[in-house]
Amino acid sequence: MKIATYNVNGVNGRLPVLLRWLQETTPDVACLQELKAPQENFPEQAILDAGYKAIWHGQKSWNGVAILAKADKQITEVCRALPGDPTDEHSRYIEAIVDGITVGCLYLPNGNPAPGPKFDYKLGWFERLKIHAAGLLAADKPVVLTGDYNVMPTELDAYKPERWVNDALFRPETREAFKTLVEQGWTDAIRKLYPTEVIYTFFDYFRDAYGRNAGLRIDHFLLSPHLEKRLVAAGVNRDVRGWEKTSDHAPVWIELKDAE
Repeated sequence: MKIATYNVNGVNGRLPVLLRWLQETTPDVACLQELKAPQENFPEQAILDAGYKAIWHGQKSWNGVAILAKADKQITEVCRALPGDPTDEHSRYIEAIVDGITVGCLYLPNGNPAPGPKFDYKLGWFERLKIHAAGLLAADKPVVLTGDYNVMPTELDAYKPERWVNDALFRPETREAFKTLVEQGWTDAIRKLYPTEVIYTFFDYFRDAYGRNAGLRIDHFLLSPHLEKRLVAAGVNRDVRGWEKTSDHAPVWIELKDAE
């Protein structure tokens, strides 16, 4: 099974890019973030015509997450909000079971400016994620938590990391939150296969960041032990970032062998 994650940065405005990417790379499951569309304006018919079912949690102007699965896959929604704060109205998490695998699609808060209320919200969201993730691990089932984490875990994950020391994506509190999450028993798929390579998933629109390979690795796959054993390949569709009218993120993907 091939599972991908892609912060589309506006699902309607960049629909041609999304559909082209789906056609060229044919993931079995695709997790999308930053739909920037209310629930009723998700392009469901275009997705269906492309051969995918979809569940989504939209929000006007910003946020929004979705899980797409090929038409021959069974997709069952589990929840469309991260537990722990019933007052949180941000559309940042959706979870489904696809062919026996629990797929959590997340868009973790940016948190800037830091320190401040937005950074506090980011860290609070992280704490809720850790609690939920621990419960998923305790269930002892195959689980993938993927999406835009808005975290650079180490200096290897940032071009000129010294420029990011005060940014919410790289502050010590953020990296420590990610580290403690992983240490619950999750595997960072990219780093499992490429422990020392410079790999980026985000390139700013300014200063020719893509052309200079001046990027960040902030889109991640965390795998439960069941899936870590099945991981055979992973990578970034870096060329998609160079397409016309594309997102500032590149899609990330993993491939899993069949369960034994």
